[in-house]
Amino acid sequence: MAKTVLSVDDSSSVRQMVKLTLSGAGYDVVQASDGAEGLAKAKDTAVDLVVTDLNMPVMNGLDLIRALRQLPAYRGVPILFLTTESDAEMKQAAKAAGATGWITKPFQQEQLVAVVRKVLGA
Repeated sequence: MAKTVLSVDDSSSVRQMVKLTLSGAGYDVVQASDGAEGLAKAKDTAVDLVVTDLNMPVMNGLDLIRALRQLPAYRGVPILFLTTESDAEMKQAAKAAGATGWITKPFQQEQLVAVVRKVLGA
């Protein structure tokens, strides 16, 4: 059975690229356009991995991670940041919130697949 990835990004082009990349690697991809929608979808659908942007309207990526980590079902689910931010303090804040890893945009498709496989152990 394919692993399911939740992709949360306010950019439709980034969501499409993530979906294209991960679907091509055999993953099912659920999409959300901001943190609040991502949180709602995470509550409705069990996912194996969350890939989220940082800067989004309604609810940003840090707040999404904090909210997910409060849910028992998401305490051990890997969460990757996919963002243009590369500031060391922001990375530390993300790690403190519960992020598993960090990928800087623009990303290489092979890099995204490699990181996803690594954190999912597949």
